[in-house]
Amino acid sequence: MYGKGFGDLDMFALMDALGEQIQAANDGDMGRAEGMLITQAHTLDAMFNNLARRAINASSLDNLDRYLKLSLRAQSQCRSTWEAVSTIKNPPVMGYVNQANIAHGHQQVNNAPATASESPRTRKNSNVQNKLLEEKDGERLDPGTTCSPGRDDPAMATVGEVDRAENRRG
Repeated sequence: MYGKGFGDLDMFALMDALGEQIQAANDGDMGRAEGMLITQAHTLDAMFNNLARRAINASSLDNLDRYLKLSLRAQSQCRSTWEAVSTIKNPPVMGYVNQANIAHGHQQVNNAPATASESPRTRKNSNVQNKLLEEKDGERLDPGTTCSPGRDDPAMATVGEVDRAENRRG
């Protein structure tokens, strides 16, 4: 129905023309798409203006509401169409992110590589927690043994056993 305004259309000629346009787009020529989007943007702008004028001249509040909603939809679609044209003309630059700073509450994770040539994914993950659990290489800490007082406070000594019944104050 939409094509009747252009006269009789040859379906095979349309398919051939569409195939040519697809090939041009695949080859990087987006001229046809840009032209189509620009035409649609201008049409949507004309619709917005027409519907906004109708809203001003509406005889009832119900018609005013309908015309304004339709005009604002046309305006939004016009803006989206111009954004599409802009994206085709100036595609976004894709960049590789070397670092991600992620903060969850009070903790921040910084994934920067240790050296400039080293990628975060290729770095060997040494398990620091296991190294901290060992006092000397290969020896595990034994929490049940006593140790000598440190040099900061030599008077500090291990607390002896306390018999609660005998050492209770009175």
